[in-house]
Amino acid sequence: MFETIRIETDSRGVATLWLARGQKHNALSQTMMEEVTHAARALGDDPAVRVVVLAAEGASFCAGGDLAWMKAQMGADAATRRAGARILAGMLSALNTLPKPLIGRVHGNAFGGGVGMMAVCDIALVATDAKFGLTEVRLGLIPATIGPYVLARMGEDKARRVYFSARIFGAAEAVALNLAARTVEGGDLDAAVEAEVSPFLQGAPGAIAAAKAQCRALGPVIDEAVIEDSIDRLVAAWEGDEAPEGIAAFFDKRKPRWQS
Repeated sequence: MFETIRIETDSRGVATLWLARGQKHNALSQTMMEEVTHAARALGDDPAVRVVVLAAEGASFCAGGDLAWMKAQMGADAATRRAGARILAGMLSALNTLPKPLIGRVHGNAFGGGVGMMAVCDIALVATDAKFGLTEVRLGLIPATIGPYVLARMGEDKARRVYFSARIFGAAEAVALNLAARTVEGGDLDAAVEAEVSPFLQGAPGAIAAAKAQCRALGPVIDEAVIEDSIDRLVAAWEGDEAPEGIAAFFDKRKPRWQS
């Protein structure tokens, strides 16, 4: 059914949504974004599903946007670029509004869109050796469509430490930035996830969904206007003169002009 993800659901109703492009470090291709969106909506609508775990195969949780997809956006017309940005925004919104607890099981690297996926989890558990970064500015882009969720999770003051520096940071700092709930030794990730899952299975599913919806309603507003603004900002970055240079430099294996 899916090409880039897989779903496993146990007898308790705990569904694990696996990112399954391990050979590509789970970089977000258009197909993967569309499949994650579809899966999130289906899991949200399935009354048999009580909890969703977001996990990844391979060495990395998610390396961010697929660069081949980004390169294709450079040669696309404005309407196609906007449609591409909306696919990414739609995936994040589907995960953020999932009416089930969403627990992130994070290992390896999580960059760009991978950080955005962590930010929409209710609880993100990270391996102690994991690395993180909002690296878009190195490519002449900005973390636009993930921005509302990252800012909601971190708060502006903490986000400004890493949002536009492209600095790589570790698991302990991810916790300090409120991006992750806690660090876990890699071999203990599954047990740590289970410890978070179990309490949710004791609660009434409808009450849990309603309480989660209230959290979203009382937290920072991420409505259609905010999402549309994030799309506008990403499209503007794609249409500037820095993104073509940054992405071309990456593929040419050279430094972009702004790096001495």
